Order: sequence, then structure tokens, then C-alpha cells
Amino acid sequence: MVKGDETMDWRRILVGGMLVGLLLYPFLLTGSFAQHIIIMTFMYATLSLAWDILGGHAYLFSFGQAAFFGVGAYTSSMLYVRLGITPWVGMLAAGLAASLLGLIVGFPTSKLRGHYFAISTLALLVVVQTFFTNWTFVGGARGLSLPVVTKNPWFNLQFNQSKTNYYFIMLGLLVVTILTNWLLTRSWIGFYLRALREAPDVADSLGANNMLYRLLAIAVSAFFTGMVGCLYAQYVLYIDPESVMPLDLSILIVLIAVFGGSGTLWGPVLGAAILVPVMELTRVWLGGVGRGLDHMLVGLLVVILCALQPDGVIKLLGPPANRLLSGKRSKKGVAAYGAR
Repeated sequence: MVKGDETMDWRRILVGGMLVGLLLYPFLLTGSFAQHIIIMTFMYATLSLAWDILGGHAYLFSFGQAAFFGVGAYTSSMLYVRLGITPWVGMLAAGLAASLLGLIVGFPTSKLRGHYFAISTLALLVVVQTFFTNWTFVGGARGLSLPVVTKNPWFNLQFNQSKTNYYFIMLGLLVVTILTNWLLTRSWIGFYLRALREAPDVADSLGANNMLYRLLAIAVSAFFTGMVGCLYAQYVLYIDPESVMPLDLSILIVLIAVFGGSGTLWGPVLGAAILVPVMELTRVWLGGVGRGLDHMLVGLLVVILCALQPDGVIKLLGPPANRLLSGKRSKKGVAAYGAR
């Protein structure tokens, strides 16, 4: 067996072991708060993976992800409250609505680069948040409360007795996002995105459609972000512009991806696995006394990491672990693919 095959086998064993552990976790630790921490970890890992399609592979640093998250939450919630449509359908509608918003905004801004694109997405977040704050049909600044239902829990996506079902649903969405990211980055689309990231002018001169692939990256990223917004709304049963469209959420999504290792498959997941429990545990232990300290700790960890290893925690694990977790092809595989 060649060395590359051995690495692949170890990667499969590692991923399989992680999945088994995650499947057993809610049965071993049945406490509500213990499950809540992992649910939030899954949520932020999915959001950061979705952002990494833009920031890590297309090099489009978006600070407007909270806008997609909020639009997804409001879309599914309004369909559920006004029309009685199951959140399972609302989840798909949430993703499509977020993607549509991403395409509408991405079309005029797709040629922007660097901090210009980042500023445009930040402006998008401010506009969307202001719009929903003043839109009385969806509750305005008061927000929107979802009715508590005890019958047909799977149809209504409400599980009042236990968080276990939320745990597995959020885990399922995370797995789908990981697989999509894995397939996308190894397809010809992923190679075009990286080419546009490294040398956009050269790639454009060789026939790569800069706008098309950037819009595709924005749409896919927004789709998964909107779906997570739907699940979050069903999880907390109350949303308002301040809770689902805050600037803090967009910044935290970026920090988690960068902290774990932007541009890698497992980096955002690793970042969420470290930072989210730190935030949740700090918030609970300190209560109202340490208000904002959780964000200060996250900022401190990010600063320390940037000083030690700007490429993220995944790079600190060393070459063997990096080969197992990075999810990247070997140079030989890339060269072979590019020679087709």
C-alpha cells in the first residue's frame, strides 16, 4: 500500500470514529445544556463552512452572512406562522430566499475584490436589518414569536421534551454541508474558484467566467446559511432583527473559520469545536457579571493564534494531522487533474 492510500485509510478511520462518537453523545450526556452546546457548535460549524466557500476558496470576505441567516429565519417562520407550511419545506424556501438575496447583491458586486467586497456585504447587512426592523408585517423591531405546538412534533419541527432531535437534525445539516464543500472544492468549480482567487486576471484571460463562478459561490454559501437560519428559528421559537441579523454573528462566523483554518475542509469545524464551547461555558459560568467576556476570550484566542500560526489551528497540529484533516488533494493529484 502506498503512502497516499495509508493517509486516506487513516482519514476514513478518523472520520468514522468521529461520527460514531457524535451519534452516541446525546445518549451518553443527556443534560439539556450539554446538548445545547453541541447543537450550537454544529450550527456555527455549518455557518463557517458555508462562509468558507466564499472566503476560503473564492477569497470573497463576506461580513453580511447574518443577512442570509436572518432572511432564512424570517422566510421559514412566516411560511409557518401565516400559512401553516411545515418548516421542512420552509427550510428549502429559506435557503432559496437567501440564495436569491445573495444573487441580487452579488451581481453588481461580483467584480469587487478585497476590502471593497467586504464593505459592500457589510452595507447589505445594515440595509437588510433596517428593512426588517421597520417592516411591521413580520413584526418589526418587536420580532416574531412562533407558536408552541405539542402535536405532530416532526411536522412542526418542535421537540419540547428533549433537544436530542434538534441535535441530530443539526448534525445532519452539518454533514450535508461538509459533503457539499468536499465535492465542490474537488470539482472543476472548486479549481476555477481557486484560480480566480490566486490570479483573477489570468484566469479570466484563459476563459474562466469570473462573475459566474463567484455568483455560484455566493448562492451556495447563502443557501446553507439560510437553512441554518430556519433551524435556529425553530429551535428558539422567537426571532427579531437584533437576534438573527447582528453584526456580531457575521464577525463570529468569519473568526471561527479563520481560527480553525480557512480554505480547509475541517478547519471551520475545528474552530467551532474550540470557540463555541468556550463562549457558551463562559457565558453560563459568569452569568450577567461577565457580560461580553465570552467575545473578549474569543478575540484573545484569535489574536494569540494569529501570532503563532496565521493559517489556523489545523496547521498547528503538524504535517501528519494536516494531511489527515486538511481535506486537500496531494500536489500529484492536483497536477493530474489539471492536465485533463
